[in-house]
Amino acid sequence: MKVGVILPMSEDGDTGQTPRYVEIRERALTAERVGLDSIWCYDHLLYRFGENAETRGTWEVWTVLTGLAEATERIELGTLVMCVPFRNPSVLAKMASTLDEVSDGRFILGLGAGWHQPEFDAFGIPFDHKADRFEEALEIIGPLLREGHVDVRGAYYSAPNAELRPLGPRPAGPPILIAASGPRMLRLTAKHADLWNTAWLGQPNLLAQRRRELEAACADMGRDPATLAVTVGVTVAFPDLLPEEEEASSEAPDPAKVLRGSTEEIAAGLRAYADQGVAH
Repeated sequence: MKVGVILPMSEDGDTGQTPRYVEIRERALTAERVGLDSIWCYDHLLYRFGENAETRGTWEVWTVLTGLAEATERIELGTLVMCVPFRNPSVLAKMASTLDEVSDGRFILGLGAGWHQPEFDAFGIPFDHKADRFEEALEIIGPLLREGHVDVRGAYYSAPNAELRPLGPRPAGPPILIAASGPRMLRLTAKHADLWNTAWLGQPNLLAQRRRELEAACADMGRDPATLAVTVGVTVAFPDLLPEEEEASSEAPDPAKVLRGSTEEIAAGLRAYADQGVAH
């Protein structure tokens, strides 16, 4: 099982500080140096939570990943996940193929439909029919990356006689990961994805039910679930690194959804995911 880490890219809600690119880059290089398999970045434009809807900022993911692709040499780079509605899907496929070239075949294209409406509204991006738009986009992104050509005229997106040239370093393009839950999104995952992501978990016993739902979707789509790699986003916490007030906070996550403990206890928890056949 591969193990990676998500890099911080957004404004801290407590301090108001946003990591500079040089700090993000140093974390990525540290992850590569200590032997982790992958680094991941998330795709948001801004955050607005709560009654006051105060804005928290974040860096743009493609630009950061392009810098990290050049800065690193071995480690895989992924998006967890790219918000498909933010970009034209055929252009997104072009960008993914190019980033795979820059990284020499180390890119994993994680895709999602989006969920945080304030950022859609602020940047003038439609928030309606998210699943319909996502499905139509996948019909463009997948064939362009895997076959180099697509001809789609849809209700939301069009790619009439689109062709991807030049192709990146891998004949079928970067692997497509879809983060999904719910019957329809899981069926789209079974139809289009190379990898499925479920998050955020802590204790390994939480995976079984979600996996049964994925397997049901695979059965509906006639796909062998063994051909769809399972990846899991796991929240970890080391108590000796947390301030006491944070440990006791009323906003602390459900203990079952955090893998908490010593280095050895965290390793044992991750090993339990590996024992369930998790790929990453």
